[in-house]
Amino acid sequence: QAQLVESGGGLVQPGGSLRLSCSASGIIFSAFAMSWYRQAPGKQRELVAGITSGGSTNYAASVKGRFTISRDNAKNTVYLQMNSLKPEDTAVYYCNAKHPLLQDIWGQGTQVTVSS
Repeated sequence: QAQLVESGGGLVQPGGSLRLSCSASGIIFSAFAMSWYRQAPGKQRELVAGITSGGSTNYAASVKGRFTISRDNAKNTVYLQMNSLKPEDTAVYYCNAKHPLLQDIWGQGTQVTVSS
């Protein structure tokens, strides 16, 4: 059964860093495009960053230059390195796996709180 499990969230001060991890199982990980989304209270879920099966990346304008998405196909894991965190980055962060022939797969989410 396909499953995504996020980890690495927590409480961090403004200007700090966190690295989120998303471990996949039950899928041929290298064939999937992977993305990170986030949802803040009262707001819609939004795309933060994505990485294709070939390694091309894209970022939301609000995080470009601060966040880096990467993947390790040998470990079936995608990462989101978040630097220079701001209070407005506070949200639940979700991992997503996409394949053109299959339904999207979502993780359960991990909370990131940026506060002093």
